[in-house]
Amino acid sequence: MRICGFILFTLILSLSVILGGCFSVLSPSASQSPPESSQPAQSSQQPVPSAGSFGTLTLHVDSLSPGAALPEVYTCKGVSESPKVSWSSIPPGTKSLVLILEDPDASQGIFTHWLVYNIPPYSGELGRGQSNAKVLTNKAQQGESSTGFRGYYAPCPPIGSTHRYIFRLYALESYLALPTADRDAVDKAIAGHMLAKTEFITTFKR
Repeated sequence: MRICGFILFTLILSLSVILGGCFSVLSPSASQSPPESSQPAQSSQQPVPSAGSFGTLTLHVDSLSPGAALPEVYTCKGVSESPKVSWSSIPPGTKSLVLILEDPDASQGIFTHWLVYNIPPYSGELGRGQSNAKVLTNKAQQGESSTGFRGYYAPCPPIGSTHRYIFRLYALESYLALPTADRDAVDKAIAGHMLAKTEFITTFKR
């Protein structure tokens, strides 16, 4: 009986060892890390809008397409009146606008035909046929052209030549404290205060 009991005890012990080993193989280790997800973690932050999300400053001259010829009415062959100029998509924080009309093809270098500053940005336009007044009806101020006179100086290239006439518009974060101004004074004053700029190119042949 003792021998049988010993044999039975040995069999039970051996069976326990075998079963324990099987369960240890099937069960994950407590120190084993859970499998990583193949999907990237989602951020709780929303994307920050880029600077261009507010639109791009846009300039329009009369009803012309960019690169079109400037109608004679706005030149020395016509009545020499200024064209209607309008704009859209003003950047947030804009306090004033500056408009410059220049001829980069003039024989003696860039010739400034028109200089208007402290334009109220949300007025939307400068109407056709502006006077040569120092302060316009919308409170914008006019500076001097390259002739030394205030107001719009009509394009008048040499006979037989075609020149480009570029309207440049600048959106500023400030006003310009300039009682009177020429091109050099305005260029210096807008440095470091520009929020956006754009241009509209026209041509004229006389």
